[in-house]
Amino acid sequence: MATMDTAEPSRRDFLYIATGAVGAVGVAAVAWPFIDQMNPDASALALASTEVDVSNVAPGQIITVKWRGKPVFIRNRTDEEMKKLEAMDWKVLRDPQTDEARVKKGHENLLVVVGVCTHLGCVPLGHQGEYEGWFCPCHGSVYDASGRIHAGPAPLNLPVPPYEFISDKVVKIG
Repeated sequence: MATMDTAEPSRRDFLYIATGAVGAVGVAAVAWPFIDQMNPDASALALASTEVDVSNVAPGQIITVKWRGKPVFIRNRTDEEMKKLEAMDWKVLRDPQTDEARVKKGHENLLVVVGVCTHLGCVPLGHQGEYEGWFCPCHGSVYDASGRIHAGPAPLNLPVPPYEFISDKVVKIG
């Protein structure tokens, strides 16, 4: 039968382990301020989301709110605008997307888009252009009432920010 001689832990082994543990705690204590400073500050967190009361937005009206330093358009579309959008062939658009994919179910009349032209970042004008959506006066991009690009140099539709309806009257963006 084989026997193994194992050395009892000595005082020196304890000192090695204790020194390593104290060193690891020291490194963590020094590194923590550097890691913590990478978190967003309070002003950035405050801009992360905004709540907007949309109960006073009349049919056909566009309001502009600020979210993360960008304008966000909230448009209460009329029944006539909705019918025109349904009649359009979205498959032929430069950035094909259905109107249903750009709005929340149950709130189809309310469109929420970031109000920055996807060409060079200008702010388009509402109720303008051939499709009575938005028109970017800087370079001539034309969007419809769903924020989809139809003409001009812009490559993409107006982006839809993350949003949800907290109630029938309040939308939370972000």
